[in-house]
Amino acid sequence: MWNEFKQFALRGNVVDLAIGIIIGAAFSKIVDSLVGDIFMPIVGAITGGLDFSNYFTPLAESVTATGLAEAKNQGAVLAWGSFITAAINFTIIAWILFLLVKGMNRLRRKEDAKTGTADKPAELPADVKLLTEIRDLMKTGRTL
Repeated sequence: MWNEFKQFALRGNVVDLAIGIIIGAAFSKIVDSLVGDIFMPIVGAITGGLDFSNYFTPLAESVTATGLAEAKNQGAVLAWGSFITAAINFTIIAWILFLLVKGMNRLRRKEDAKTGTADKPAELPADVKLLTEIRDLMKTGRTL
């Protein structure tokens, strides 16, 4: 059982997935900082000090605080400003990943054009070729 687990854990796909998750977590911190420290202050300056992350609606009468952290300690709150910030984070991450994949595809097409591997159909295995010939002969009614 140990050997099976070791084989599973060290398989390339699992290691690639783990690396992707770690890089994704680090990338998420960068985007959070980009949104929180750069974009949102600019949005706040343009809108006259608007800070989405601190907007909430109290759901309990006991909530009298003006800050989100204090309000959460006092009772139930609907932190819709945090949701807007998270939605902006998601949009930025999605846009950056789109641009990254688009750039990688462009580089791959250029590399394929250089090496001459672009749009080349894959070679069919011999058994598939033979089966295709048999199928075609059967369609025409001819025999081998």
